[in-house]
Amino acid sequence: MRTEDLLAAIATGLWRWDSVSGAVSYDAEAARLVGLPAEAVTLPEAAARACFHPADWLEVKAIVDLAVAEGTLAEARLRIVDEKGTVLRTVRTRSRPIARGGSEDGYYLLGTLQEVPDPLPGTSAAGPPVTGDWRRNREAFLLDAGRALAEAMSTAEVLRVAAGLSMPGFSPEGLAVFGVQGERISVIGHHGPRTGADHPFHDIGLGTDYPAAEVVRTGRAVYLPTPEEYRGRFPAAWSLGRPRKRRSWAFLPLIVAGRTIGAWMAGFAHPVSFSPDERSVLTTIARMLAQALSRTALQETERELADGLQRSMLPASKPDIPGLTVAARYVPTGGGLQVGGDWYDVIGLPSGRTALVIGDVQGHDVRAAGIMGQLRIAVRAYASEGHHPDAVLSRASRFLAGLSAPDGADGPDGRYDPRFATCLYMEVDPVAGTLDIARAGHPDPAVRLADGTMMVRPTAGGLPLGIDPDTDYPTTRVVLEPGETLLMCTDGLIETGGHDLETGWDRIRKVFERPATVTNDSGTLPSDGLPSDDLDSDDLEALADSLVQAVHGPPSHHTTGPLADRREDDIALLLIRREAEVCLVGPGSAPVRRTAVTVAQAEPERIAGTRQQLRDMLHDWADPDQVESAVLMLSEMVTNVLVHTDGDALLVAEVSGRHGARRLRLDVADSSDELPHRRRPGELASSGRGLLLLEMLADSWGVDPRGDGKCIWYELYEAAPDGAAPSSPPDGA
Repeated sequence: MRTEDLLAAIATGLWRWDSVSGAVSYDAEAARLVGLPAEAVTLPEAAARACFHPADWLEVKAIVDLAVAEGTLAEARLRIVDEKGTVLRTVRTRSRPIARGGSEDGYYLLGTLQEVPDPLPGTSAAGPPVTGDWRRNREAFLLDAGRALAEAMSTAEVLRVAAGLSMPGFSPEGLAVFGVQGERISVIGHHGPRTGADHPFHDIGLGTDYPAAEVVRTGRAVYLPTPEEYRGRFPAAWSLGRPRKRRSWAFLPLIVAGRTIGAWMAGFAHPVSFSPDERSVLTTIARMLAQALSRTALQETERELADGLQRSMLPASKPDIPGLTVAARYVPTGGGLQVGGDWYDVIGLPSGRTALVIGDVQGHDVRAAGIMGQLRIAVRAYASEGHHPDAVLSRASRFLAGLSAPDGADGPDGRYDPRFATCLYMEVDPVAGTLDIARAGHPDPAVRLADGTMMVRPTAGGLPLGIDPDTDYPTTRVVLEPGETLLMCTDGLIETGGHDLETGWDRIRKVFERPATVTNDSGTLPSDGLPSDDLDSDDLEALADSLVQAVHGPPSHHTTGPLADRREDDIALLLIRREAEVCLVGPGSAPVRRTAVTVAQAEPERIAGTRQQLRDMLHDWADPDQVESAVLMLSEMVTNVLVHTDGDALLVAEVSGRHGARRLRLDVADSSDELPHRRRPGELASSGRGLLLLEMLADSWGVDPRGDGKCIWYELYEAAPDGAAPSSPPDGA
């Protein structure tokens, strides 16, 4: 009897599909089963497709693709429909792909067709339904799993997602991910009753008789639906692993760009037949898992490279400066290799003092990081030679200008790529508390006074480094009082998120001025109105974290649009706090705000900066009219020094006392011995009203002769904003 006659006798038809031409051939029985006349026929793919339910045809295509990829048997159920779409019968097909001969790509798919009988009344249909909730659940599961794997940012997160997969209808009881290292494979992630180190196949050779090793060697999945099949195919692995509760196993290759990077094992506590639908789900998960692991491995390699490069260019250890507490942070930009041109450094000087440097090279790429490293070394070398701050920056500017010259280093595409850098260089005397500052186009430092008030300290400066080799960098001396904290930062901390200098400093102010707690013999007290003299290094570290969090953390996400949070620039910051003597905080004590500014003859424009500093000192003064009066008198006194003398004006402002009963004392000293004279200016006179303004606006004022000049001063006592009489001066005034 011929094979065709035998198959026809048991109502089984034969069919063949040519993947190249798309032609589908049926024998007589197969043609009858698909609703055609019972005779052998060859149809184009479109005509053959019309015999099946559209949803089932799409499923068959996916199952066939899976069988071709794995080289396994394809099995599916199909509904046969007529021209009106009425279901005539359900058939089951089993097929296997066979490669075409010759040099042509493609394959033949050879298979059988059998009719599936309708279930008897009172019984359920055998086998899984062709369509239904399981398919919809599968699609939803794959979408969720794909999204979770795509959002994972590290290998640990990918493995955590893989361990939490709950597949529809056949959730695995244990999972393991194997990675390839040379000629060996090892468990890189495991979920189940055993830990990774205790896994019997934690580290095995590729030649081992173990399913995962075979999968890596061949690149094909291994399905073991029963313990008997596992024991029969892999006896050595079965005896070594001694699986107890699991009844089925699936081992799938992790393939990326045609290269097998590992294997994935799913073990089931219940029997699984690994139907085409189930194998399709497992294969899809394996592909997504392989892509996620490859992506995160590349990202971690780049991140490790960037971190190593950046760490090599930053101080190796936390600086230890007697009398000062220092905290530092560097946060790279979120894009690319996460390297950039920001840096900070702490340098010991031959004089015994310490230099603090912070800078920012233009750009956020590898070239910027390279220039930053060269510039950092140059600044450290010039400082170690004992040069003053102005000379250090002048030499650094000439160095960078020569480095970026047309005959020097070019950009990656061979074109001229000049770079500049901003820098703030500070020489610290921790004993006297003096800071000699030279600035090259960098943001000014900010100081938090002992009572928590933040003030931006204007300093003289020059052009950014590398623009003009002959630029001078004047030095500004600032006194850091005991208990005060100074902030040096790059513009990334200020301007990230679309802020300008004004709005950026306002954002920082909210964190920098945040009340801390102080401790005395009576316990811990809120620092509202009390000096925070006893903040330790941990508190300074927490403040550094808070400043970064204000830019990159959740508090910055409430704003949308142009000021939305974006990790678009590097951030580097240094916090320096001068330690204060330990003292008890009594009920009668009060914090003191103090600032000192020098206005040179050649810098009359700095008068505007001194006015703003005074407004910052008096930001919580009770009467705004008194603040404006204080600013007016300050402007008049400093202007008189610049106009009527040949020297500079030294301004010292101090606010003392408790809130509501404070005193402002402002001294302006100069080197001239000539005392001011009261005049009677006419209506059209443009000068001569300085002393009259002091008499009208100040609560007290005077002129004190000194050995090297004179000092004119005034005092204001805080008054209620409704015009009530000024408070009495504090004790000792």
